[in-house]
Amino acid sequence: MEIAIIAHDGKKAEMIQFLMDFKALLISKEIQLIATGTTGKNAEKAGFKVTKFLSGPFGGDAQIAARVAEGKTDMVLFFRDPLGMHPHEPDIAMLMRLCDVHNVPLATNPSTAQLLIKSI
Repeated sequence: MEIAIIAHDGKKAEMIQFLMDFKALLISKEIQLIATGTTGKNAEKAGFKVTKFLSGPFGGDAQIAARVAEGKTDMVLFFRDPLGMHPHEPDIAMLMRLCDVHNVPLATNPSTAQLLIKSI
């Protein structure tokens, strides 16, 4: 199973804490993690094996959206900062739309992500 992890700057620490909380489950289920650039670097520093794509503003969200459309990504955990301005908002909207089009579970906050992870 492939899970994409993405977090806006103000949510990166929350994402890493979330991954640490579920590290045993991710390892036991042999979950493949993919991530946008900076989120992936932070996850690697925390000891996770991650396939990294470009940073979100440079096309990473679009790269992950393409994997969703190709049927390669099974779940997306995207901890968004709803109060911040993001220049790559069109890419974010595309990713969310493609998750809906292809029926891929998408969590945009830790509470929803927890429900999805516990369902695996």
